[in-house]
Amino acid sequence: MSILRRIVQGLLFIAFMGVVGFFSVNPRYEYASTEQAAIKLSLSHAAERLEPCVQLTVEEIAAMPPNRRRPAQCTRERLPLHVELEIDGELILSIEAAPSGLWNDGPGSVYERFAVPAGRHRITARLRDTARDDGWDYERSEDVMLESARYFTVTFKAETGGFNFR
Repeated sequence: MSILRRIVQGLLFIAFMGVVGFFSVNPRYEYASTEQAAIKLSLSHAAERLEPCVQLTVEEIAAMPPNRRRPAQCTRERLPLHVELEIDGELILSIEAAPSGLWNDGPGSVYERFAVPAGRHRITARLRDTARDDGWDYERSEDVMLESARYFTVTFKAETGGFNFR
């Protein structure tokens, strides 16, 4: 009886593996169109503080407990990020990313994906992380060749000078 049970169990395992194998390749899934390229904009950046830090005097610092002494007093809340992405002179994204965190003191994050025709394009990325009303703190434009069924990424790091195109 145990040999018959093991044979049936083996046949059921083989049938199950066949079903899993079939559905691992069917229906066929295309991750991206073969005629299109994709642009991904991905960034996380902390903007300036909502209010500037106040420099403390020597007397104010001395009046604080030793473990709390610091040269400046700053509020936690940060400004929102303003981000724009332009392709061939056409504005395709204009977004205001609110700061994260319980006290709005974390970085603002943006993650967007756009399908565009493959070929040569002019990409312009802009970011404002200060309280100014006009203009941009970071801006980069570049002519790029986008390959079909491939990703082109636009990232941001203030430490390396701003936007990176890859």
